[in-house]
Amino acid sequence: MALHLVKLCVGVDSPDQLQQYIEHRQVLALSAGVSDEQVHTTRMVPTRIEELLDGGSLYWVIKGSIQVRQKLIDIRVLKDDGGRKQCELVLEPHLVHTHQQPRRPFQGWRYLKAEDAPADMRISAVSGDIPESMRQELQELCLI
Repeated sequence: MALHLVKLCVGVDSPDQLQQYIEHRQVLALSAGVSDEQVHTTRMVPTRIEELLDGGSLYWVIKGSIQVRQKLIDIRVLKDDGGRKQCELVLEPHLVHTHQQPRRPFQGWRYLKAEDAPADMRISAVSGDIPESMRQELQELCLI
């Protein structure tokens, strides 16, 4: 059974803003002639890497709720210039919208069991036809 990570998405106000940031970083990487791989670096290294890579995702907390996830592709353990371990979470570049699940602030990341993870949104509920603010209101009212 897959294991997931949950992490705060600091400085981002919406899933759309996060997707724009990802796409902007990809364009910058490609124009610089380097890999456009989506990587998030964190200081702490998960001990349950095999479980995370068995279908796990990184769930992003945006404005106090889990709203989207990105599938984990790889986890690379590295050492920084001071010799301390850190890791790179290699992620798929597209976001999967999830039902919102409130989360209190925390530091770093936390494990998230598959049975505790919010369900993915239906495709029709996240299509480009519905503005992000309206989608959030409809979800808060349990209409989608």
